[in-house]
Amino acid sequence: MTLAPLNVSDTDAVIVRPCRPLVGTVRVDGSKNAALPLLATAASLRRSVHLSGVPASADVQLMLGLLPRSGYRVAHPVAEPRAVVIHPQDGGAVAGDLEDAARIRASYYLVSPLLAAYGQADLPWPGGCRIGQRGMDLHFSVYRLFGDTVTLTEDGYRVRAGSRRDKVALTLPFRSRGASIAAILRAVVAGSCLELGNPNLSPETTGVLAALRTAGWQTHTSEEKITLAPPSHLPDSAMPLPLAVPGDKIEAGTLACAIAASGGEGRIEGIHSPDVKALTELLAKVSVPVTLTPGALIVHRTVQPTGQPLRALASLDPDGLDADFEPPLMALALTLPGTHQFADAINPGRHDNLLPQLASLGARVEEVTPTQCRLTGPQQLTGGATVRATDIRTGSALLIAALNARGATTVTGLDQLRRGHADLPAKLRALGADITEGPR
Repeated sequence: MTLAPLNVSDTDAVIVRPCRPLVGTVRVDGSKNAALPLLATAASLRRSVHLSGVPASADVQLMLGLLPRSGYRVAHPVAEPRAVVIHPQDGGAVAGDLEDAARIRASYYLVSPLLAAYGQADLPWPGGCRIGQRGMDLHFSVYRLFGDTVTLTEDGYRVRAGSRRDKVALTLPFRSRGASIAAILRAVVAGSCLELGNPNLSPETTGVLAALRTAGWQTHTSEEKITLAPPSHLPDSAMPLPLAVPGDKIEAGTLACAIAASGGEGRIEGIHSPDVKALTELLAKVSVPVTLTPGALIVHRTVQPTGQPLRALASLDPDGLDADFEPPLMALALTLPGTHQFADAINPGRHDNLLPQLASLGARVEEVTPTQCRLTGPQQLTGGATVRATDIRTGSALLIAALNARGATTVTGLDQLRRGHADLPAKLRALGADITEGPR
């Protein structure tokens, strides 16, 4: 049994028409980017864990399907449609078939759970959004420092657990979220102390650390390093450990950009407010009035844009702008006066996906370098085109752009969008957007 997505159409396309300003209140789902490492954390702890707020997005559902083939039992509480309980279980000598792990980038989070269950992880190369080369060499360096043996093949890779080490210390060459979480989870499986320099401190990483503290692990975090030590005594494991997936900060940011681009006003609930601080600071600089309250982001109607330029520069630095905010901000900038700058060197192929699709709607975006671009707004986009969500964030940006184009726009490739958002069009419709089911 798997969690059933809410209000998700099987269609691969929607027709988007311009509409009045978006108004209302909407609640975000749990975060895909946070849920995937938390599921791996739950498995790596090798005890029963109750995880609430699990989203129905396709990537998370696939991970839930992979865990039972990785040595874990997944239970679905009847009274809690957005919760799962992860139990360790004794499996066979080897894991089940994990070939479909190649469909998602986050399959690399399964390495530590597989090492905990079998002492060996055999996985295909990760897939997911095609937004440039995102290699795993740094992950493999982490495992080798733990004494593991890494073998690479054309189709995938194998990590075989080495002898336990009491303490591992390493400094990352850049603040990689994936490698940071890989090191943390590998320490959990080994029961080792960890000293991790130059760590990623995104909410997804600190959320894993918070979960480990709930399990009794000792953690200390600063901009320079993360330290991790096993519990001084085994915590009570009679009851499942309660953990929760935070609200989706990227979905909240996307909805905020959609509301602002339409000239509307609305309230977005279910968020951890500090997670969207970098976004709201950018919005305030371009005269989009916003208010952050505990658990909610309120977008107020813009009275008079000042023409202040928007500079959306993705960064892995602490308190930097998450790269996934950049596409919806670009769609918003097309409605704002001024010359606006964008950069995403973290996902170097993302602009190759997004810019041609926006150009199909008549957007004029100048590509400065493969990872930098700029545009001058406001621009009047033209409808009547068919555009494709070639990745999750391109899909969300296209919905915003289409809502502000003349005429009807067909947005296809919703299977990509649903990987990260169970039903983003439905949330926009709840705010008054004119989005209807497209051709099958």
